[in-house]
Amino acid sequence: MRSKLFVPGIRPEFFAKALASAADAISFDLEDAVPESRKDEARSEVGRFLRSAEAQSSDKLFIVRVNAMGSAHFTADLHALKGTTVGMLNLPKPQGASEVLSAVEAMDTAGLAGDTTLLVNIETPGALRRASEIATAHPRVAGLQLGLGDLFEPAGIDRRVPANVHAALFLLSLAAAEAGVFCCDGAFPDIKDTDGFRAEAAMARALGFIGKSCIHPSQIAAANEIFQPDPALMDQARRIVAAADDAAALGRAAFVVDGQMIDPPFLQRARRLLLVSPRK
Repeated sequence: MRSKLFVPGIRPEFFAKALASAADAISFDLEDAVPESRKDEARSEVGRFLRSAEAQSSDKLFIVRVNAMGSAHFTADLHALKGTTVGMLNLPKPQGASEVLSAVEAMDTAGLAGDTTLLVNIETPGALRRASEIATAHPRVAGLQLGLGDLFEPAGIDRRVPANVHAALFLLSLAAAEAGVFCCDGAFPDIKDTDGFRAEAAMARALGFIGKSCIHPSQIAAANEIFQPDPALMDQARRIVAAADDAAALGRAAFVVDGQMIDPPFLQRARRLLLVSPRK
């Protein structure tokens, strides 16, 4: 999931265009991009599209950002998605593991398929501090996503300072690594600042993030380029995993691949590369 394109749930005229784009995933937004008076309309439009023949035949990953659990819309959002092709729910603003568990219980009650996973937003200082706890709350949690706008703006933290962004990305990456899930970078708000988008995406890539959210189609190409897995690294990862299986059969924990000693930390990285590299 190198690129994840946000599409407001009340803009059905954008749905087909998003489907035809080069984005690896489409994230339909029922939360911030939809005013209170149009929540029902957005649910209906997104549900209708996800049940369409076009969506059913697509190989894109469909994500839906639902409204927060404490809102009046969360349960209705889930029921509107029953029987659709949604692969992942984007859960906003959880503060701890208990909210994740409640969300999973609500998903089960609403009849969402067991293969519908959770992408959990980390958007507050408390959530960032408890990110690993949130990520390990339930097996349905597949990944964490950083929301820098919600995290930085109330605290007066300047996003234009690279060190500030790096600090937050680093903490989330370690939390995701501890939990064994992926981490995805959030949106970059200045559509015209291509250099800023690329710099932030490159920083996230270097810290182990698998992709970046896009709020405009013009950002997709840069995200796909920056987060494209390195073929040489992927080939090496496959060789490491294969060699690990052979070594395990011989009762060995360390072995050599391409002249480099491989022990458990390097094996873990190789397996993680193979886990998160597919487009979906």
